[in-house]
Amino acid sequence: MQTPKKIAIVGSGLVGSLLAIYLKKAGHTVHIYDRSPDIRKIQFSGRSINLAMSTRGWKALDGVGVGEAVRQIAIPMDKRAIHLVDALKFQNYGQEGESIYSISRGTLNRKMIDLAEEAGAEFFFEHKVWDVTLAEATIHIGETERGEWEERKYDMVFGADGAFSRIRHRMQRQSMFNYSQEFLNIGYKELNIPANKDDSHKLDKNSFHIWPRGEYMLIALPNLDGSFTCTLFMPFEGENSFGSLKDRKEVEAFFEKNFPDSVEVIPDLAEDYFKNPTSTLVTMKCFPWTYSNKVALIGDACHAIVPFYGQGMNAGFEDITILHEMILKYGEDWETIFSEYQKSRKPNADAIAELSYRNFMEMSSKTADDKFLLQKKIEKWFSGKHPDKWIPLYSRVTFSDRPYVEALAIGDFQNAIMEEVLKMDNIENIWNFPEVENKILELLLCQ
Repeated sequence: MQTPKKIAIVGSGLVGSLLAIYLKKAGHTVHIYDRSPDIRKIQFSGRSINLAMSTRGWKALDGVGVGEAVRQIAIPMDKRAIHLVDALKFQNYGQEGESIYSISRGTLNRKMIDLAEEAGAEFFFEHKVWDVTLAEATIHIGETERGEWEERKYDMVFGADGAFSRIRHRMQRQSMFNYSQEFLNIGYKELNIPANKDDSHKLDKNSFHIWPRGEYMLIALPNLDGSFTCTLFMPFEGENSFGSLKDRKEVEAFFEKNFPDSVEVIPDLAEDYFKNPTSTLVTMKCFPWTYSNKVALIGDACHAIVPFYGQGMNAGFEDITILHEMILKYGEDWETIFSEYQKSRKPNADAIAELSYRNFMEMSSKTADDKFLLQKKIEKWFSGKHPDKWIPLYSRVTFSDRPYVEALAIGDFQNAIMEEVLKMDNIENIWNFPEVENKILELLLCQ
């Protein structure tokens, strides 16, 4: 427990709600502001990518005693189901028993708000925070940006208000504040595979389903009600793009040609396609993340990333784990807590941004490539024989809480080794022979 402070969190999303639970349990008064209505009272659909909870996320949830409540709304996925145009292949994620967990974003957000309220946090929905006075931790609320504002004074303010954060917007107006954002020329659109009449799943429910097609791809993640949330990733313009599909006939023909086995399980394809918005994907970086002992950014507000490693939420939750560790270490010294928090997290946020960007190429192209699948098979085989010498990159990111920076560096080294191994004569037939094992051991000694 700390000396109680009055703390405002701007943003009632996943990170803001979990942060509220941690701060309440530390003894603080916590108010959460969000410009949107209470998500528990409205329909949440149309622009979502299901979440993939992994080790870092579970660690943050378990650290404050809410992990079991969330596991009740999660579905384990232990493998990729790779839908080629003419075949279906499976690729396990990790070792036996290792899974990532599919959770509907809306379902989890509602649960997190419930859990934060149970912990004693107070929510203020439909309260638009337009600005913050950094030195005084005072937020400014009003109906419109240019209308009359009400001031509310706090001891501390956290900006958990996403990639287009109003709190960060104020911090950007300081001198020596670095900021960048980069949009992919690829967008996404939500589609839906409904449940069977008996509420069972139309596809294997313990798989992350992916239709890799190079510059574009379709994915599907399971929901508890038997449905799948699907996401189509595609360029905005060009031959195979959102811009090229202008009417129902073109959409249906495109799916018949490129995702033939998806057509029969997406009955409302054209309706969903034209009803749901086409959304953008952005990587956002900034620094510093804090101002004195008064204001701090957390989650997407300071490190929004593209979703291709399934680590956006997990990285945001890990921010809270590290912040909590700094609180335990430095007690009441919030200036040091904030300083050490951002120093620890910034390099790791940059590393997972890079990994997430790279993983689009893996998911959209390489998962359809026989050589890539062979590489993954060799890595899993060698890792099983020498777990002390080789942990695959995906496992380092997903089934570990080691720093992302470390995963990126070791992953690059391991990939260089695998490039040499794949050049071996007849590697397709000798991939699990002693000479391959010895080759990898020899290359590892060169590090």
